[in-house]
Amino acid sequence: MRIAIAGAGSVGRSIATELIDNGHQVMLIDRSAQAIAPELIEAAEWVQADACELASLEDAGLHTCDVVIACTGDDKVNLVLALLAKTEFAVSRVVGRVNDPRNEWLFNESWGVDVAVSTPRILAALVEEAVTVGDLVRLFTLRQGQANLVEVTLSADAAIAGRPVRDLRLPPDAALVTILRSGRVIVPQADEPLEAGDELLLVATPEVEDEVRRALS
Repeated sequence: MRIAIAGAGSVGRSIATELIDNGHQVMLIDRSAQAIAPELIEAAEWVQADACELASLEDAGLHTCDVVIACTGDDKVNLVLALLAKTEFAVSRVVGRVNDPRNEWLFNESWGVDVAVSTPRILAALVEEAVTVGDLVRLFTLRQGQANLVEVTLSADAAIAGRPVRDLRLPPDAALVTILRSGRVIVPQADEPLEAGDELLLVATPEVEDEVRRALS
């Protein structure tokens, strides 16, 4: 895929390096001349441009990109870029970085954002995931807020512990994705027993999360 990343700071460069290592073409965009440093990531295309100016984005060839990642340190810039990428250049996938949690509600399809990545929320979720046993932890919001990736670590007194996956009665709009156990990733099978200490990763809509909690408690 061809991917444009707006914001060539440490975050943008780190994302670019990962994507290039995975075989993607990456274009880094930044309006600051000091941020343009091709010697840091030689495989990337570097463009000095204002991500909020339509003409600059046209010159950069944003219409040739499959994905746009708006990851500057300014939420206003990220929102404007997301809207332009979706409405003017018909980019199929737009990822927006949320710097201030108070602005998270803006990062939705109305502003052209397909996936919002809130660093404070992710860090909080990871802390909860590390210390919480037996309760549902929301790790990530998927595709325009329609579903969440959630995690629960089974406690020793969970009713489902010791029983096979087939006995896990999840509501509609919820699915068990994988089981993490002692460093292993286990694909859920009907006969696979669930054990205390298992980390279960599920996808569920917000409306059924309470039902998922009850099924796992």
